[in-house]
Amino acid sequence: MQEGDTAPDFSAKDQNNNVVSLSDFKGKKVALYFYPKDNTTTCTVQACNLRDNFTKLNDLGIVVLGISVDNEKSHKKFETKFSLPFTLLADTDKKIVNEYGLWAQKKLWGREYMGTLRTTFLINETGKIEHIIEKVDSKNHAEQILKVWGITG
Repeated sequence: MQEGDTAPDFSAKDQNNNVVSLSDFKGKKVALYFYPKDNTTTCTVQACNLRDNFTKLNDLGIVVLGISVDNEKSHKKFETKFSLPFTLLADTDKKIVNEYGLWAQKKLWGREYMGTLRTTFLINETGKIEHIIEKVDSKNHAEQILKVWGITG
């Protein structure tokens, strides 16, 4: 996946067991953020930053969709525990992370394992990938999104 590509459409269940498709948001800006795991330190910091700035993002017409390989039940607990106001999608079969090229070998404390690369795709109203944020600043992620789209305030 690269900037300028059409974002691959997908359907997945959210934390409320509703099926959500990327194509449901045609005509809107979408911040599609992939994160490794619910209830882990950095993922929680990132989700809470998006929560704390959700009204601003929403007022500017930006839809926030989070995706991890956790299941719907895990997402529901994560949403409830941290009062997350946006959709979390379950990619338990790893189809979406693979399609977006984000299921990869990672290394932590000398141990190698397969996992999701923390990445955000900014998708414009026509469904094109306008920008890919690969170096996510979890504490300031909403600001990164707004800055890339040239929105301040």
